[in-house]
Amino acid sequence: MSNLPAVKSLSLPGVLLISPVRHVDARGFFSESYNESTFHAVGVTNRFVQDNHSLSRQQGTVRGLHFQIPPYAQAKLVRVLRGAIFDVAVDIRSGSATFGKSASALLSAENGDQLFVPAGFAHGYCTLEPDTEVLYKVDAAYLRDCERGLLWNDHELGISWPEMADPSTLLERDQNWQPLRSLPVYF
Repeated sequence: MSNLPAVKSLSLPGVLLISPVRHVDARGFFSESYNESTFHAVGVTNRFVQDNHSLSRQQGTVRGLHFQIPPYAQAKLVRVLRGAIFDVAVDIRSGSATFGKSASALLSAENGDQLFVPAGFAHGYCTLEPDTEVLYKVDAAYLRDCERGLLWNDHELGISWPEMADPSTLLERDQNWQPLRSLPVYF
């Protein structure tokens, strides 16, 4: 039996929906959420250096759209431990054929799916259930001086956020990020 996760390329190059194999029995399930060799086999060769874990108490909580600039640009591997999210990646690579385009996926504790977001993409999500916990791996450490963001509801991005997305849940900095047309070239 293969332990390779199922991998689906989304509408942006490098953004992958990864479904690890779940071994289900009467007790529940067992799954390798990350295994370096199996992820390398499906094309995710990043060396992850940090795990981040967030809890959002309120349904409709919006986090993002975040990214880090070089030399600390981050790729992320995102999964949900409890609850569910509408997860989004936006291509912010200057000159890319998909610059400004987004891809999204529903990630939940129930489906076990993960989203791989390469460096050069902004990332954000909206919680679809209360008390949602998200865990994501990054391949570069957090550095405040390299942290940037993109306005989550910029109409030019064309993101169809869930109706429950609540702008009042945003941190002040996330409310004030610039729109895509004002974004400097970072990538």
